[in-house]
Amino acid sequence: MAEIVTYLPISSPFIRFAGRFVDEAFGVAAGYNFFVFEAMLVPFEVVACNIIITYWSNAVPVSGIIAIVTVLYAFINLFAVKWYGESEFWLALGKVILIIGLLAYTFITMVGGNPQHDRFGFRYWRDPGSFAALYKDGALGRWLGFLQCLIEASFSISGPDYVSMAAGEAENPRKVMPNAYNKAFYRLMAFFVLGSLAVGINVPYNDKELANAFSKDEPGAAASPYVIEMTRLGITVLPDIVNALVLTASFSAGNSYVYCASRSLYGLALEGKAPRIFTRCTRNGVPIYCVLLVLILSLLSFLQVSSGSAQVLQWFVNLITASQLINFSVMCFTYIRFTKACAAQGLSRDSLPYKGRWQPYLAYYALTACFVMTFVGGYPVFLPGMWSIETFLFSYTMIGVFPVLFIGWKLLKKTKWIKPEEADLLKDVEEIDEYTRNYTPNEAR
Repeated sequence: MAEIVTYLPISSPFIRFAGRFVDEAFGVAAGYNFFVFEAMLVPFEVVACNIIITYWSNAVPVSGIIAIVTVLYAFINLFAVKWYGESEFWLALGKVILIIGLLAYTFITMVGGNPQHDRFGFRYWRDPGSFAALYKDGALGRWLGFLQCLIEASFSISGPDYVSMAAGEAENPRKVMPNAYNKAFYRLMAFFVLGSLAVGINVPYNDKELANAFSKDEPGAAASPYVIEMTRLGITVLPDIVNALVLTASFSAGNSYVYCASRSLYGLALEGKAPRIFTRCTRNGVPIYCVLLVLILSLLSFLQVSSGSAQVLQWFVNLITASQLINFSVMCFTYIRFTKACAAQGLSRDSLPYKGRWQPYLAYYALTACFVMTFVGGYPVFLPGMWSIETFLFSYTMIGVFPVLFIGWKLLKKTKWIKPEEADLLKDVEEIDEYTRNYTPNEAR
């Protein structure tokens, strides 16, 4: 995405590029899939907030916590949106401090800096071991365990899509965006890889308290491996601080998703790809009906009242993972079509502001991997004795919805599959070139 977005830094780029270089219907399907992806992250975070709050007390009913969080999201996004940017800046800074603090905590305690002076190091890598068998015994079980980790990682990893969404509003994007992509990649890699390493150091994969938090909805340490380890080592106060910061981060994430999902739907409506009612805004510029629809969808979090927090959380993980992988597949396929258009029209990739390495071969690899993982994500439901209609629907609904949206819009609007030699590579380029040539840092002031 860095290559194509730095060439054409426009708002909602990967969605609009899908319609510009592939097919308008493909862009519509991509836009709605991204909206569902963002919107479903809201109830996911509401459920997560409930799980975290139970660390202190389960006196407040689940429905009460859901209602409180939803009302707060409504207030912030409808009436206090002018403070959104400032609050998100400080909350994002808090997330960075939290992860760095937890990594530092892990290192200090593993070498003996804890009340018990226990130098546990990589103890859990030896007993019970670093690879857990899942569903089956032996090598097959260890492979299925690794595959499950890969599925969960597919849910967690995001970055290029969010960086791309800011391209149209970035200052001097052709210079700023490549750095933003590189920093996002290295930061995500560092935080995710080191974070996963820290979790494996702090608790074994067969920890009963952690397993019960997910399988039986037991509050305990609220499913946090860090808090479990702190409690076990006799560390006080710090578990409360960590859980409070995690709660803040989760609430902040949900608030961000309300904002992003509503703006995604608003963008579709402005382009005539969603009902016109979603273009209506308040005097403060808030797309009120878009926000209300996202909040209505967030009420799916009430499913945990009857099915349990852990089960509902996993349902949302399945749905979000499928949408996320479809997003990445869309980006890869769109980029491949872009490179074909460049080749057909004689536009050398060497002339672009940024040129990715090993492309387009990596795009083909990523497209294949994401496409396959989209279908693999819900595979446990097909194992003997594990069939669940709910799990199946949450895992595979978007896989069915995406082609329906594509074919439906194509038939309705009679859109055309864009050939490489017909793709518009020049629209908006002249204006962006002129802006880049005349750009001075004082323009923003």
